[in-house]
Parts: sequence; C-alpha cells; structure tokens
Amino acid sequence: MEDQPGGLIPLFSGYDPRESIAYHVLIQSVLQTSSVPVCDIPLHTSMLKNFDGQQDGTNAFIYSRFLVPSLMNYEGWALYCDSDMLFRDDIAKLWELRDDRYAVMVVKHDYRTRFKLKAIGTAMEARNDDYPRKNWSSMVLWNCGHPSNRIVTTEFASQAGGKTLHRFNWLNDDEIGEIPAKWNHLVGEYPYDANAKLVHFTLGSPCFDYYRHCDYSDEWRSYKEQVERADCLRLHKVGGAHV
Repeated sequence: MEDQPGGLIPLFSGYDPRESIAYHVLIQSVLQTSSVPVCDIPLHTSMLKNFDGQQDGTNAFIYSRFLVPSLMNYEGWALYCDSDMLFRDDIAKLWELRDDRYAVMVVKHDYRTRFKLKAIGTAMEARNDDYPRKNWSSMVLWNCGHPSNRIVTTEFASQAGGKTLHRFNWLNDDEIGEIPAKWNHLVGEYPYDANAKLVHFTLGSPCFDYYRHCDYSDEWRSYKEQVERADCLRLHKVGGAHV
C-alpha cells in the first residue's frame, strides 16, 4: 500500500452549523493527539456543489459522507468521521489499519439501542431507531480507488437513500473490512472504556445540556476550552483595534 501524496491523512469531517462547536472540538482533539500531518476537509453542505444534502436525517451530513470517494477523485485512501467524536489516541494508528483488500473499513457495530430519542432537548431531537448496520457509516476508512466505489457519485449519494448508503449495500460483504470497536466507541450505548481510542457521542454531544455529564464529557470540555482560548486571539489588540 502506497502512502498518500505528501504523507497527509485526508480527514473528512461532518459539519452541521447547529452544533458547530462539536466539529471544532473534534479537530482540536486531532491536533493534540496526532503524530502526523492531517488535512481536514469539513463536509459543509453549502460548499458541496450539485448536492442537495437530503435533509431526512438528524444532521446535515447524513449523506454527504458518501461523497468522499468522488471528492478524492477515486484515488488513494481517506478517513471520514462524524463531528460528534473525540480522538483519545493518535489518528496515525487508525490510518495504519488500511487494507487494500477492502473498499471500506468500519467498526461493525451489532447492538440495539436503549434510547428511543437522541439529541434530546434540541432542535435536532429525533427518533433513535434501530436498523441493520447502525452507526457503521459514522467512521469510515474509505479506499477511494477501489473499483467497487466508482458507483458512489454525487448523483448516487443524492438519490440512493439511507438504506442503500448507510448499509453499504453497493458492496459485497467481503469488501467491508472490520476495525476494532475502540475506534468508534458509542458513548452511552457501550459501557465506559478507559482504553477507547475514538469516542462517539452518538446520542448527543456534551454541548447539549441533556448530555453535559455523559462519559468522556470532561475530556470534551477540556478541548472546548482550548478552542475558546484560541478564538482568533480575541484579547490581542493592535493600535486599539481588536485583531
């Protein structure tokens, strides 16, 4: 397997303006833990030409994650993460798990949720239904150059629908590789794990009041404080003007 050009890890991140702080915290956690260069590409709907976004899910990036192969021009590998995640270990260790035998690699969750709602108390509140391969697509190592991913065009991502996309139904089962569960630990669904490497606030981010005391929320807030302290150096002044 060849390294990416320039040695960069292309990280595509979900972005929803209703919880933009979650995106910034995710990236701050990458900055603090990564031992290698990372190129972050936020999947903000207004930046994605000819893509309507299909607003039939909880967040704004429910389908844009499937644009990754085409955005990479069907070359190399890329990583996708939902924005409501937090890296607790080096992203390079996750990147090293790439295996060219597979079109995608994911944590193959097999669980039934105990919670009927998610994002409780917010404008994003929604039913939390069970379905096959739930949360498989929340973190994906994409083999963008794999021939089976050629079908995943902008038109396909816009029209195929949730069942086809989130269950990776365009792929054969043997084209979906498995990543250890510690790289997509579902907060609230799984018991606390001190060794979790990437945690996913799938029920709701700690930025929402209802989830402010969930597992790993103290770590999340620590990164949030770092983001806020670095907020364009708000306290610096030049000639009496804020910069």
